Amino acid sequence: MRQIVLDTETTGLEVRQGHRLIEIAALEMVERRLTGNHFHTYLNPERAIDLGARQVTGIEDDFLRDKPRFAEVAEAFLAFIDGAELIIHNASFDVGFLDAELARIGPHMGCIADRCRVLDTLALARERYPGQRNSLDALCKRLGVDHSARALHGGLIDAQLLAEVYLAMTSGQVALAFGFEGQASPAPSRPVVAPPITPLRRPRVLRADAAELAAHEARLDALDRTAGGCLWRQVFESPASAVN
Repeated sequence: MRQIVLDTETTGLEVRQGHRLIEIAALEMVERRLTGNHFHTYLNPERAIDLGARQVTGIEDDFLRDKPRFAEVAEAFLAFIDGAELIIHNASFDVGFLDAELARIGPHMGCIADRCRVLDTLALARERYPGQRNSLDALCKRLGVDHSARALHGGLIDAQLLAEVYLAMTSGQVALAFGFEGQASPAPSRPVVAPPITPLRRPRVLRADAAELAAHEARLDALDRTAGGCLWRQVFESPASAVN
């Protein structure tokens, strides 16, 4: 499966108030492995950035004046994501802004849902950790993902962290370094679709703690009470499997 881990930055929080995209970062993942291929660009939003957005991202209006407008990069961006599953934290926010930018170009551009499936990691986290904080920073802390390089919000670093968080939530794989730690985000004047970057660190395996093991056993007990019984215990905890 081809997946794209995507993050955007914007001039403000409300797309209905005319706020615009100022950065897009998208990392390619195939069969749950980061390939190193990525799309990244800053954008000229043709409007001022709100103070709050400037404080969160560190991006200033002057920096974006010579950057491309969304219409100039739309075809390259859509070609990069076409047919993939998008992995986004709080997907309705990013997809809402992307759809608004596409609508500005014209109805022939369609919307993101025409081209991609979308997996919202915020919704996934709320299912896995109900009643807990599920921001990207909170998930990094909970899952042991190093986010010390995230002094400010930025598309590339946030997308990289989200990839590690997603893998940790769904399989326990984390620490697939993308090579951006300790580096300032690049500032391309045109979008970048880059060749593979070799990961710098070995994956780290998270072991289940006592509470998680107890929850696992409770789930198996519940399955044992069903008509077919617990297949896991039948296969892996039978005498024959113990011999093997």
